Amino acid sequence: MSLPNTAKITVAVLLAAVLAGSAYSYSYGEGHGARQSTDDAYVTADFTLVAPKVAGNVLEVLVEDHQDVKKGQLLARIDDRDYVVAIDMAKADLAQAEADLARLRATAAQQGSAIERAGAAVAADQAALTFARANEARYRDLSSDGSATLQDRQQAESQAQAAAARHKADTAALAGARQQTAILRAQVEQGEAQVARSKAALAAAELHLSYTRIVAPIDGVVGQRSVRVGAYSQVGAAMLAIVPLQSAYVEANFRETQLARMRVGQRVDIAVDMLPGTTLHGHVASLAPASSVSFSPIAPDNATGNFTKVVQRLPVKIVIDPGQDAARLLKVGMSVTPTVALEG
Repeated sequence: MSLPNTAKITVAVLLAAVLAGSAYSYSYGEGHGARQSTDDAYVTADFTLVAPKVAGNVLEVLVEDHQDVKKGQLLARIDDRDYVVAIDMAKADLAQAEADLARLRATAAQQGSAIERAGAAVAADQAALTFARANEARYRDLSSDGSATLQDRQQAESQAQAAAARHKADTAALAGARQQTAILRAQVEQGEAQVARSKAALAAAELHLSYTRIVAPIDGVVGQRSVRVGAYSQVGAAMLAIVPLQSAYVEANFRETQLARMRVGQRVDIAVDMLPGTTLHGHVASLAPASSVSFSPIAPDNATGNFTKVVQRLPVKIVIDPGQDAARLLKVGMSVTPTVALEG
């Protein structure tokens, strides 16, 4: 038997009221509850992938999987013979550059003496030229009254011209010597630059040699070890990872409706799936500036004709308070359930 229309309308109204009340209650509880919890949370850490800066065959691996290591500890060694040869070549180039610079500096120092000699020659030429011109004038006067022969006069004129030519040549030599000083100074500066370049090349070769020793950049535990003795390591190819478990934290993905009153510094109780009955304590360190999907390579395009609203999740970083023995048992990737105590 079908219900009367009045009853149908009454049932429809009641169902709508129940649905609206449920939605309101859910929304109110999500945003206004005193505690917010999620099981979409995991232990993580800012681990470091260790990769070589130089290529070569691996001679030695000094760590095992899951081994504790300290910052600066030697992890592996790459064959360094090529890099030792490069250092020897760089040292030889530096020695040659320093020898060339010493020779240029000595030549530049000698140039001062050459300038002094050229200056002295010009002074002597000037004196000889003065005497030759006076002698030329005297024989010109003597030959005019017959006291000297024409040959004597011509000889005096020739000596004056020769003295003038020598003076001109030695003056040019003095100018050239002074110009050579500037050239030698430039060559010395070039030699100094070459020495600096050779020193830099030697430093680079020594740096590359140091890269054949792979050391731990941080304290932590070795994981994802792929390096093996005899293997050829490529520049930038990860050898292993170092996980700083002592700095592990929780990344919790809360629904956006749970974040209305969540703030940095609020207390968090953390239940760990692997440690039933144990509760760790921490605090909210930061809230992500965007949802995880916002950083997706293919971001969703909501400006379409068909749209379905989906509640987004935003990562919240939760730092574990120090001094808790159970925290030492945490491993990256473990599932946890954090509960944030919201402030009023």
